[in-house]
Amino acid sequence: MNSAPTTPNDSADREIVIARTIRAPRELVFEAFTDVRHLSQWWGPDGFTTTTTSFEFRVGGEWNFVLHGPDGTDYQEWICWTEITPPERITLLHGESRHDPNAFESVVTFAADGTATRVELHTVFPTKVLRDQAVAEYRAIEGGEQTLSKLAAYVAAITEKERH
Repeated sequence: MNSAPTTPNDSADREIVIARTIRAPRELVFEAFTDVRHLSQWWGPDGFTTTTTSFEFRVGGEWNFVLHGPDGTDYQEWICWTEITPPERITLLHGESRHDPNAFESVVTFAADGTATRVELHTVFPTKVLRDQAVAEYRAIEGGEQTLSKLAAYVAAITEKERH
C-alpha cells in the first residue's frame, strides 16, 4: 500500500489558467493563433505591439519576436511549438530565448462551443516563485486576459469583413 499523500494536481501553485469564449468558428480562431500574419496583429496585452523576427509553425519550430511595451520597453520573446493538433490544441515553450532556464510551458486548447470557440491558456511555470513573479511583476493574468480579448476583437473584425 502506498502511504504517500496524493494530490489531484501537484503543479497547481505553478499554474495560470485563462479562458475566453470567442464568437467565431474554431478553425478561424485556430488560424488566427497559428498564422504569423494574424498573430502580429493582435498578440500581447493592451498597448503592446509585436515584431516578428522569425516564425516557423511546426512541431520543433520557433517564433522569435519582440514585444514593444507602451512605455517603449522592448521584450525579447521566444516560443517553440512542442505539439500541434489542428484545430484543437497547441503546446509550446515560452521564454526570452531558446536556452532560457525560466521558460514555461503553455497548452492552448480550442473547443467548439456551438458557433463559438472556447480558448483556454493553461500555463505551468517551472517554480511557484516564477509563477508569482509573472503575476506580480508582469501582470500575467491581466495580460493574458487582455491578449485573449485582443484575439476576440481581431477575429470579430475578420468575421465582419467576410459578411460584407
